[in-house]
Amino acid sequence: AAAAAAEAAGGAPSLRAGLLGGQPRSLRRERCRRCGRRCRQRPRRWGARPGEGRHVVVVSSGDPGVFAMASAVFEAVETGPLSWRELDISVLPGITAMLAAAARLGAPLGHDFCVINLSDNLKPWSIIETRLRLAVEADFAMAFYNPRSKARPEGFEKALDLLKSACEKERLIMFARAVSTPEESLLTVALSDATPDMADMRTMVLVGSRQTRLIPRENAAPIVYTPRSMR
Repeated sequence: AAAAAAEAAGGAPSLRAGLLGGQPRSLRRERCRRCGRRCRQRPRRWGARPGEGRHVVVVSSGDPGVFAMASAVFEAVETGPLSWRELDISVLPGITAMLAAAARLGAPLGHDFCVINLSDNLKPWSIIETRLRLAVEADFAMAFYNPRSKARPEGFEKALDLLKSACEKERLIMFARAVSTPEESLLTVALSDATPDMADMRTMVLVGSRQTRLIPRENAAPIVYTPRSMR
């Protein structure tokens, strides 16, 4: 769908934030030459393109509205020229990594849950720590994005230490790496057995609530689920 929008010839100039299965070469070249990452300069460049009569597609993996590029686009719209607010902007939903990982594991997010980005690139660690503590206190199941990178491996170690000090040792923690790719791997362990090296930037980490249960199976992977009602 996003590819079709990029090739559209008719209609008003537009900007689409969406999911694209395979990025064409022309879109890959739009990576920021300064840092090659999701810096704040790219949405400002893209915002100017429709004013030149061009159709623009901003590509995200997963869902563009969840820790991805849709927010970056709207940040640029809010602070950019007033004319940008009149652009035809659409956000095309996708399946975020949290939901893909949960589906492969069973239904660990079957009751109330929260989602936390463990990266401290755009917020201080003190905020992450506060949110972790409150999530444990409220007994949410939790999903963690960006748990551990080579540049900041200590963040996930601190998160694990906090969880181990606040939760019972049998609490289930799940590591879903590279879901839907040939490198996919799934691991469910007790929180007391979890180690920082079980996660990297391709890993979605899910932590169960007190209610989350594991169904062992002899000839297949276990099923992890959180009941819909509190017991």
